[in-house]
Amino acid sequence: MSQNSLRLVWVYPDLLSTYGDQGNALVLERRALQRRLDVQRVDVRSDQPIPTSGDIYLIGGGEDRPQRLAAERLRRDGGLNRAVANGAIVFSVCAGYQILGHEFINDLGQREQGLGLLDVVSTRGEGERCVGDVLADIDAPLGLPPLTGFENHQGVTHLGPTARPFARVQFGQGNGTGDGTEGAYNETVFGTYMHGPVMARNPHIADLLIKLALDVNALPPVDDRWYDALRAERIAAASQPA
Repeated sequence: MSQNSLRLVWVYPDLLSTYGDQGNALVLERRALQRRLDVQRVDVRSDQPIPTSGDIYLIGGGEDRPQRLAAERLRRDGGLNRAVANGAIVFSVCAGYQILGHEFINDLGQREQGLGLLDVVSTRGEGERCVGDVLADIDAPLGLPPLTGFENHQGVTHLGPTARPFARVQFGQGNGTGDGTEGAYNETVFGTYMHGPVMARNPHIADLLIKLALDVNALPPVDDRWYDALRAERIAAASQPA
């Protein structure tokens, strides 16, 4: 990768693209092109090897059985873990978020081994499903405005000592633990339960990933009017009393 190029890898769209999370790849690609970066996007199906030369890897949400199949194939392939070891950035949503942890509960009701890229463990909640708009404050060191998204999950994700909460909820359930946390991250790997798709509602997340991949502190400004309008609408919706 050079300062003017970016390689994006969309992981397993045939298994983990149930909730429109491919929109994250579209937004990220668009934000990079607006900065006149040479962008190469690679969509990797589950019967293909994961390339290790990507700069940013995106993983979306999915149903329980496809999630198990994705975890099995990613473990067997090993390419994503090698890419992270080489310094790649990963952003994951919902089922993808759980897969990046140490383990989760699969569709057979069994504990399924994850990739261990995030220090989190996911279980299955026994209460009502977490569904609805969410408004949260992103962890201060990331320097991003409030997070808006839509959650739809039964999972409960517990953070270990080396994972930081991606955000803390004002409205919504987030990780489902009752402690107000939403998502998790370390230096190069991010996970969230937010759909939306989350980068359409929060384009500054896409910008953060680009900056991390390019190892720069700032990017040229772009026109955010449409993003801002969507954000304002969804933030207002999440703030309304039930």
